[in-house]
Amino acid sequence: MSTRVLILSASVGSGHKVAAAAVEQAFRARPGVEIQNQDALKLTSRLYQVAAADAYFALVKDNPWAVGWLYDQNDEPFKTQVGLMNILTMLNAQPLVRLIQDYDPNITVCTHFMPAAMVAQLLSQGRLHTSLAIVTTDYDFQGMWLSRAFSRYFVAQDEARAQLIALGIDAERITVSGIPIGPEFSAPLDTAAIRERYQLRSDLPTLLVSAGAFGGGPAQEIVSRIMQMETPVQTVVVCGRNRLLREEVTALTAGQADRFRVLGFTHEMHALMRVATLFVGKPGGLTSAECMAAGLPMVIVNPIPGQEERNSDRLLENGAAVRSNSLLTIGYKIDALLREPGRIEAMRAATTRLARPDAAQVVVETLLADTLEPLHFSRAERQQILAVARGEAEPDSAPAPSEEGIALFNDETGVYLGEITAQQLQFLIDHLEEEGPDDVTYYLDAPTLAFLASRGADADLVATLRAALAPQGHVELRYVRPGET
Repeated sequence: MSTRVLILSASVGSGHKVAAAAVEQAFRARPGVEIQNQDALKLTSRLYQVAAADAYFALVKDNPWAVGWLYDQNDEPFKTQVGLMNILTMLNAQPLVRLIQDYDPNITVCTHFMPAAMVAQLLSQGRLHTSLAIVTTDYDFQGMWLSRAFSRYFVAQDEARAQLIALGIDAERITVSGIPIGPEFSAPLDTAAIRERYQLRSDLPTLLVSAGAFGGGPAQEIVSRIMQMETPVQTVVVCGRNRLLREEVTALTAGQADRFRVLGFTHEMHALMRVATLFVGKPGGLTSAECMAAGLPMVIVNPIPGQEERNSDRLLENGAAVRSNSLLTIGYKIDALLREPGRIEAMRAATTRLARPDAAQVVVETLLADTLEPLHFSRAERQQILAVARGEAEPDSAPAPSEEGIALFNDETGVYLGEITAQQLQFLIDHLEEEGPDDVTYYLDAPTLAFLASRGADADLVATLRAALAPQGHVELRYVRPGET
């Protein structure tokens, strides 16, 4: 019997889909696997697609500061998975819900937080049983990725794993895989043939300027500054699917056509990365991971506030990149890099330390061998994680009681013992002695527990109280109602 695998991404930028494609390729190399790879955003309403993708790209182009503001505002666990936002997502994605339920996957892999939240909702409602793997596509872990139900996280770096553990996530469920990229970055490459194909000299530094898959960003300004550099270089400019940009850059470089190769969208980006000396462009998660796998140092330009700035920080602190904060000085900055003896070599060595070209294989091998059942966070557990994220609690402290729950503590040590319902507390009040109207403590030992069980205490209450007794055989209980301290 084959293993059904559903891979869900979202076309908000190209990175999420590239990561999904890399995981798909790795799964297809394994026998006995049936795979479906779906852009989840295409199975939502047009209104939702505009809000999720078109509006995002408009902000990136015209108001990038707003992207950073939204990133920070949503960097809070579970924020988009409760209340009105969650209801709106479910209502706008019914075709996606039907696809997930009809396919009934054994393993679900999400490379975007939107479909991950959808699958988690179905798991929580008991409408689906699947192993939910969430593969993050940037170096840092952002709060929107934290899911109310999941089986395993795959993160890009050890620091992201440490962040999740600090929030209280079980370390066993977090794998540092790197960001999945295509197998072509690990395949043998005839670099001489690539240079011949693009007529690139082996004795000159090669700059690779990228405007991204959709041809955005300040490519023209970058090229104009490169044209004024003192160091002899050759430059490949990739304009993506922006035909007008390609025409404009071609016209701009006409007087130095022998030094520039101006391309549109290309399927040979992996090969160009492996023959280039420096990459000039934005530090998207997938782009950064590909550059590291290719051994290609980066010159970072205009990172989008939020995830790209955090990617930039990671690359800079490891010596694999430099950042040009002004387009006016980018030529100067590249000149300085190329003139400094040993600098490029040191940066290449740094890329090797960060490279994880086998990330997709790690994801697949781990999931096919995994036996973990989905983990469901209770409301109290979600509130505890949220409190830790806000700096209001430590990960090992008691979960905040839910709106309905009553927290129990050992009155002598302050140790959190669990949560009971209002009905269970009323049962204790009805059957145990209190010293006064303001008393919130009860002495509990084995005979008292037996008495409570004989008077009809429910199984969950008995189990909670028995666990509280376990260390010493008796305990002074203190209860705290919601909103009390």
